Amino acid sequence: MSRSRLLGSTLALALMAGASSPVLAQAAAEVAAPAVTRTAERPAPALVVTLVVDQLSANLLNQYRAHFTGGFKTLLEQGLVTANGFQTHGVTVTCAGHSTVLTGAHPSRTGIIANDWVDTTTGEKTYCLASERNSLAHGANTDNGPVGPERLLVETLGDWLKGVSPDSRVYAVSGKDRGAINLAGHKGDGAYWLTDGFGMTTYVEPSQSAEDRLAPIAGFNQSMAARFKDGIPEWDYSQAQCRALEGEWQIGDEVFRSRLPTGKPGLPYSPLLDELTLEAALHLLDNQQLGRRGVTDMLGVSLSATDLIGHGYGTQGPEMCEQLFRMDAALGVFLDRLSQVPGGVVLALTADHGGSDFPERTAERGYPFAGRLDRSIAPRINQVLRDRFNLAADPLVSSGGGFVVVDGQRRSMPEPLRSQVVAAAVELLNAEPQIAMAVARDELLTDPVPASIHPQELSLRERMRLSAFAGRSPDILRANQPGLTNMAPIGVAISSHGSPWDYDRGVPIIFWWPGAPGEERFMPLRTIDIAPTLANLIGVKPTGQIDGRCVDLPDFVNGKCTAE
Repeated sequence: MSRSRLLGSTLALALMAGASSPVLAQAAAEVAAPAVTRTAERPAPALVVTLVVDQLSANLLNQYRAHFTGGFKTLLEQGLVTANGFQTHGVTVTCAGHSTVLTGAHPSRTGIIANDWVDTTTGEKTYCLASERNSLAHGANTDNGPVGPERLLVETLGDWLKGVSPDSRVYAVSGKDRGAINLAGHKGDGAYWLTDGFGMTTYVEPSQSAEDRLAPIAGFNQSMAARFKDGIPEWDYSQAQCRALEGEWQIGDEVFRSRLPTGKPGLPYSPLLDELTLEAALHLLDNQQLGRRGVTDMLGVSLSATDLIGHGYGTQGPEMCEQLFRMDAALGVFLDRLSQVPGGVVLALTADHGGSDFPERTAERGYPFAGRLDRSIAPRINQVLRDRFNLAADPLVSSGGGFVVVDGQRRSMPEPLRSQVVAAAVELLNAEPQIAMAVARDELLTDPVPASIHPQELSLRERMRLSAFAGRSPDILRANQPGLTNMAPIGVAISSHGSPWDYDRGVPIIFWWPGAPGEERFMPLRTIDIAPTLANLIGVKPTGQIDGRCVDLPDFVNGKCTAE
């Protein structure tokens, strides 16, 4: 029986009984009461916050959902929650995922197809945000070297905003350069990330000084230096339920002892990385008076520790358990401070990609297809190709979600040899049981960019098409079978992501503001929908073509999307 018919019958019984039963009286009132209509009374917010949690899969957030007591609890109970959001593309890595969030565009348009790729004109590996003209503010050539937004080929929400409101301020902070720069965009006032032994650093353009670029974050760096003058402490348990997840696992030739402390002090693999990133964000909130100056400002926050801990220790052990509880607490403080912004704030939370646990534990939990990728695949195929085409060097080199076909100097082969080797390699790769699909980039680029409004319905080929970009994507894009992970040293990358499967594509998407009504939205949403939604809310228009769509935020005066 439908709910309306059931309530109708209940109402009739209540009336016959004189509504003497409290339960029946409540049912009668439920039917008789008019539907609640939202009143769009909120003006556009003075501050837009974008929060990207690196490697926070939708599955992982849902797993801990009932246990949160801090910021995650607030977001999940009060926010507009899409638990099954998606990164739509196939090569699900950090730089590519971050590039979608505030551009409204797939990697096939942003040009950020991976964290790095081989440039076959030079033979060199190219970092996704490498810059030939910039330097680093802390005066050392560390991290990923000189970086900047030049390789991001489209503009971001912050760029659209600065184009119509030059006085608006746009800042971003992260544990990684690619987290901060992708959120700050081309015209942002500052993109800061944590680097060992210094604090928050940034890139410096030729016409700028390092001192000026660091000025907004200098106070935070000074306090951090004083606080940790004796070094970064190692982390340990704060939650008894996390200790219960300890265990030992045979991974390759080593035994992984999953417990705290990890024996790996320092920032990169610690919850402290995210706690400091949120503190730096609050420093900018106050120092730059964000949301308090009569214009709309933006603050991007990319939290990196979940990714590093996930890679180093997996997602189902005590390490990730502690990480999520500590992040939950830090987010609670962060949201409390945002709630005090007098002009109002809207926050959008998502992730750059999902992730999975290390395959040995996954297999033991009932998924026998989980395992390690056969390391002999590429050497075997390279040997076949060398023999068949009389080559002096291995032609297949790993690059950005697949393989480039190169000569001995790692440069592109001349035609028609290159195309012949690509065709032969694709055939050989597709014959491998562990390979789900291998496809030539040039062939894939002849496919139209698929409409991704229903991201879970995209075929494997369509997902990979959304990661394909001429001149940057490898000659051959490759997708491994589900559950397979490369072997890497314990404590570095025993689990991973990057696949086109939904455990790597599925991410949460939450819109929140103080006093938000709290809704669970079951229809899928895409990270490329975040930027056009926020743009509509603050009254700016995207520049250039985008792939995402606007989503209604009906509590706001201008929260209704209008068709162009």
